[in-house]
Amino acid sequence: MSDLGFDDARLARIDTHFERYVDDGRLVGWQVLVGRHGQVAHSSTYGLADREAGRPVADDTLWRIYSMTKPVVSVAAMVLWEQGLFELTDEVSRFIPSFADAQVFDKGSASKPFLVPVAEPVRLWHLLSHTSGLTYGFLQVHPVDMLYREAGFEFGAPPGTDLAAACDAWAGLPLRFQPGSAWGYGVSTDVLGRVIEVVSGQPLDVFVREQVLEPLGMTDTRWWVEGPDTERLAALYAAYEQKTVRYDVFGDAALRKPALLSGGSGLVSTAADYWRFCQLLVGRGEVDGVRVLAPRTLELMTRNHLPAGVDLAVANSGGFAETVFDGIGFGLGFATVLDPTPGKTASSVGEYYWGGLASTAFWVDPSTGISAVFLTQLLPSSTYPIRAQLRQLVYSALVD
Repeated sequence: MSDLGFDDARLARIDTHFERYVDDGRLVGWQVLVGRHGQVAHSSTYGLADREAGRPVADDTLWRIYSMTKPVVSVAAMVLWEQGLFELTDEVSRFIPSFADAQVFDKGSASKPFLVPVAEPVRLWHLLSHTSGLTYGFLQVHPVDMLYREAGFEFGAPPGTDLAAACDAWAGLPLRFQPGSAWGYGVSTDVLGRVIEVVSGQPLDVFVREQVLEPLGMTDTRWWVEGPDTERLAALYAAYEQKTVRYDVFGDAALRKPALLSGGSGLVSTAADYWRFCQLLVGRGEVDGVRVLAPRTLELMTRNHLPAGVDLAVANSGGFAETVFDGIGFGLGFATVLDPTPGKTASSVGEYYWGGLASTAFWVDPSTGISAVFLTQLLPSSTYPIRAQLRQLVYSALVD
């Protein structure tokens, strides 16, 4: 048994299990870090970062983390909150005036929607908790999703659209539900990123770099990859007819500066860098003497903020999300475990986490001190039960 309370032979099952994913062609390559109380207990890589080039996964491989950007940007927003520059109950229209005219889809179709006024304005806590009524065009389960696609917002934005223009466009589209009444995955954290710009007076990438990434030493995390570092970027693949198919038409977006800095999906990172972010969470807002947030702020962020304290199985408005729903709540930037029993996992009450579109994932468990990061590049993240299996393997290795 290791000093961290893990059975090393059981931890080795992580590699054995996920090596099979590569050997049988389900994944091209992966990287995993598991630790406890801020110390690494298990670190491994397997397979290729770029199958066509024959380039193996390395410790410094760069990965598109997509929605794992959301917790980072949520932390950045709370840095401003701690400075008293906004209240969580502030109306978004205070910072983005176009949201003053928001309306809600009530019934009808995408071609003939019937809209009603908002019962209450979209507020900042709605953005952080995904209870705003904003959506994603790629969800394809609601007429409002179709309106997003018709406006050019499916997996991105119309060419040349910056964050400010995108937020005005989203404000002009109907909300899927009344703010604060349900939970729905969407562009909420992108809008939050624009609020950060307005409040701070800085571009989103500059503020996040100066207030979160640089203090934590996350020097490899960025919004696009250029120069020699392009040789470190993993290729992106998609699952198609039980095969992995290279998907450069989507993945190459990471190789150029984006017109729209996406607070919801824009970052590229390394395992070591995202591990540093996890240690900020493990350290209750502090790493190596550098404090980014106060402990009580993180406690607030990781409580359940869904209406009436329900779980996502009750509050979810339909569509894709980077989590299961039963027994899971949602805080300010993180999903949080209310009860692991409905999901049939060994998770702990109070564990919090999120994942990304390319099957990446992380979690932090305050009760055991466990944190984990898993990185790969396979779309969509719902293809295989990687996250549930990783938890199963990690918690079954914890013997003390």
